Amino acid sequence: MMGSTSLSVTAAVSAPISAQFGGGAGKAMSLSFPHTQLLGSASVHSSSFSGCSSRTRSTSSFKAAVASVDSNQLSSSSNPPDEQANKYYFVVANAKFMLDEEEHFQELMFERIRNFEERNKEQDFWLVIEPKFLDKFPNITKRLRRPAVALVSTNGPWITFMKLRLDRVLSDSYEAESLEEALASNPTTLEFEKPENWVAPYPKYKYGWWEAFLPKQLKEAQV
Repeated sequence: MMGSTSLSVTAAVSAPISAQFGGGAGKAMSLSFPHTQLLGSASVHSSSFSGCSSRTRSTSSFKAAVASVDSNQLSSSSNPPDEQANKYYFVVANAKFMLDEEEHFQELMFERIRNFEERNKEQDFWLVIEPKFLDKFPNITKRLRRPAVALVSTNGPWITFMKLRLDRVLSDSYEAESLEEALASNPTTLEFEKPENWVAPYPKYKYGWWEAFLPKQLKEAQV
């Protein structure tokens, strides 16, 4: 196997060798070179070629990978992501309790809206009278006196706080494609009887105080 390799290498270089030493073509076959030198020379050229081809393959692979990334980026930018439904959290109780009896509710609501205005934050909570989304919660509606009022927000932790603060309310969450869908309500009329004797140390809630927290389209309809 070694002799075969030596002859093929010698034959490949026979012309330059004979020309250099002035010998004939036949003498090129009689020149002796150490097998290690010939094989070493062959291996050097082979490794050089191999290294070149490996660099070529590496470069090709790198270019293909970059092209793949660019293609993915273009395809993702050309196709906008699907719109996802927003999640809404709520507490709900009968309207008499929420709007006419609960002694802290009005104060909490006006304090929060004042805080939002001072910080130029967009309002993310609303009062919904007889909300349509309650149809999705039969286990809640069967425990409610009607008409019902829900405090709805996109801020889950705040709704959890309000549930603990108000105590006698029910709580859950739902999803909706738009704010209009989330805050849709059924028309109803609220009537609260005035107590004969008001003994609380604070003044009675003024009827209609909650209108400032109704969804925008309802407030505009009432103007």
